[in-house]
Amino acid sequence: MTDDKAYFGGGCFWCTEAVFERLKGVIKVEPGYAGGATPNPSYESVSSGMTGHAEVIEVTYNPKIITYDQLLSVFWESHDPTSLNRQGNDVGSQYRSIIFYSNDEQRIKAERSKRVLNESGAFGRTIVTEVEPLTNFFPAEKYHQNYYQNNRNQPYCSLIIAPKLQHVFEKYRAWMRE
Repeated sequence: MTDDKAYFGGGCFWCTEAVFERLKGVIKVEPGYAGGATPNPSYESVSSGMTGHAEVIEVTYNPKIITYDQLLSVFWESHDPTSLNRQGNDVGSQYRSIIFYSNDEQRIKAERSKRVLNESGAFGRTIVTEVEPLTNFFPAEKYHQNYYQNNRNQPYCSLIIAPKLQHVFEKYRAWMRE
């Protein structure tokens, strides 16, 4: 079986990249932009909120080691899916909660997991996460790649990303690389 890809937007892509690259079976995580109409967007243009793109990650994974359903579980736990166009102090449509699917199986699984979580009241509020077909993905600039790994001492990394990593690690320890 070949490696598969999944696309998630859960706020700042530095955060989601740091979480997903620690999962067993994840081969590569690439921050980028998806969902907008502007070809080849830059960080500056996406940050304006005018391109329609969201900050997302492209997750290349081995489905024999980690499943799409497991990736969905980590996605839901790694951000607030009830917050519209916002994650913490990061505000704007580029920070929206979104799952981009590349086939019907991913769409069905994403929609089902969203529905089940909404019906269970797991988050105490309605999930606003969008589930949309992937029409484009543009890798982010090189300085965004492996941001947490390369900048652990930056305030954003130590105050925002590190606690998120700890939370996900505690919940999904068996799925995480040591």
